[in-house]
Amino acid sequence: MDESVQAEVMMSFLVSEELSFRIPVELRYETDDPYAVRLTFHLPGDAPVTWAFGRELLIDGVGRPCGVGDVRIEPTDPDLLDEALIRLQVGADQALFRVGIPPLLAFLDRTDKLVPLGQERALADFDAHLDETLDRILAEEQNAG
Repeated sequence: MDESVQAEVMMSFLVSEELSFRIPVELRYETDDPYAVRLTFHLPGDAPVTWAFGRELLIDGVGRPCGVGDVRIEPTDPDLLDEALIRLQVGADQALFRVGIPPLLAFLDRTDKLVPLGQERALADFDAHLDETLDRILAEEQNAG
């Protein structure tokens, strides 16, 4: 029953004011974790690194500065809404990425078609109920046989 939505977007990894390079980032959303979006960053010369973001944080962050702690997202220009900055922090180290908003919105729209925003809890409850029901049916079959 697990369904997913995937996309690949190009992001700019901003190393410093003068140095940045484009990297592919895989976006993945799965119904078995309906609140999260996973971003896998393919940095040159390194193993891919995956971060889980709240889907709602990603949605909100394309329109206004959002996030506290390890993950912050904000539009570069709130009037244009063409690009967003994603800042990831681990201890004293941080990485800054710039991404076009249109491909993010296209991906998020596809996740919304799979699980409408606000319906995540119903899906989680349904999955738990389904698991309980399947366990009960299997137990009854074993007892009958």
